[in-house]
Amino acid sequence: MTTTVTPPETTPAKESRRPRLPKSARAGGTLHGGPIAYAILIVFTLVSLFPLVWTAIAASRDNQRLAQNPPPFWFGSNLFKNLEIAWEDANLGEAFLNTTIVAGTSAVTIVVLSTIAGFAFAKLRFKGRNALMLIVIGTMMVPPQLSIIPLYMMVAKLDWSDQLQAVIFPSLVSAFGVFFMRQYLLQALPDEVIEAARVDGASSWRVVWHVVFPAARPAMAVLGMLMFVQTWNDFLWPFLVLTQTGNPTVQVAVAGLGRGYTPDQSLIMAGALLGTLPLLLVFTIFGKQIVGGIMQGAVKG
Repeated sequence: MTTTVTPPETTPAKESRRPRLPKSARAGGTLHGGPIAYAILIVFTLVSLFPLVWTAIAASRDNQRLAQNPPPFWFGSNLFKNLEIAWEDANLGEAFLNTTIVAGTSAVTIVVLSTIAGFAFAKLRFKGRNALMLIVIGTMMVPPQLSIIPLYMMVAKLDWSDQLQAVIFPSLVSAFGVFFMRQYLLQALPDEVIEAARVDGASSWRVVWHVVFPAARPAMAVLGMLMFVQTWNDFLWPFLVLTQTGNPTVQVAVAGLGRGYTPDQSLIMAGALLGTLPLLLVFTIFGKQIVGGIMQGAVKG
């Protein structure tokens, strides 16, 4: 008589008792937010868009309707008429050209100089490096309004009043840009890459051009966008050294709209809307490249 021996139950492997991850949480999967996440994002999006939408609504109405209570919450029929009047009265064509020159020159110069200075502070060893970096950071704590009087006296002595260089030259460097690029290059640029380039006989400027600039490209794109927007929206200093009839920037030209005993708020809003549209256009064109560059730099880092 034969007996059947049943093999003992095998204990499942330790790995089999681990909870299985959902497909979205595995490598290469796509994470999907729940309804609460989507609701929060929608709320934040609506709150962010409300000022722009309200500006467009106010620009499409007349001054009398804007003074009523409650204010209008939908578009009127005067949008294109007010935009045309604001364009002609404020001479926004010349103002757009001037502001593009000022903002573009400042953004490009700040990005290049900040990248070079950030590389020096991040990777080069020289005497007094930490002290100089502290001085650069310390200048960020000084309100820019404190330097207006000596800066205006300097511009007056150089006979730059009502000239674009009076706005361009004070904005060619940025302490924030130097600090931003230093912090990025500390992690994104390994020392081994620089040493390998020097072993191959590359000079310091070749290292900057062929190694530092390609590695810092994502941060340079972000810094360039931030500096362009900041310079485009700058009002106080251009308002002091430029005039509405000479070489105005967009913000100075818009400040001259709606003057009178009863300011025309619809024209002011129309000018503000026109001054905002180029920034939206720039971000729409280069937004994907900037975000993609940030993600690429984060993955490589």
